Amino acid sequence: MKPSPSAVGIVVTDMAASLAFYRSLGLDVPDEPAPHVEIAFGALRLLLDTEEVVASFDPSFTPPTGAGRVGLALECASPAEVDAEYDRLVGAGYRGRLAPFDAVWGQRYAAVLDPDGVGVDLFAGGSAP
Repeated sequence: MKPSPSAVGIVVTDMAASLAFYRSLGLDVPDEPAPHVEIAFGALRLLLDTEEVVASFDPSFTPPTGAGRVGLALECASPAEVDAEYDRLVGAGYRGRLAPFDAVWGQRYAAVLDPDGVGVDLFAGGSAP
């Protein structure tokens, strides 16, 4: 038996801010922050843990600096939805990383950053690079 994909984990600085961001993407996010939160993410789970939780079981943990090392990608129903979601998120005060563009591989693509700098790509159409 081989290991199978189950979850993507992200270490967060401010759980409430992170939950608000992922809620704004339409994910089913709990109302109350907790040190560890699991969110349905398609066939996977998105696991959010505070820096304190990770440090509690990994004494060598040092919070990362700079841009996140994990990226998430969410498929939109159409190129117009990519544009609308990007505009909505940036309009709500979240940081845009890449304004919507037509990628050479055939997708409409954009990227925003969550409160900890994790890239969240929005795409529609075409095939992945």
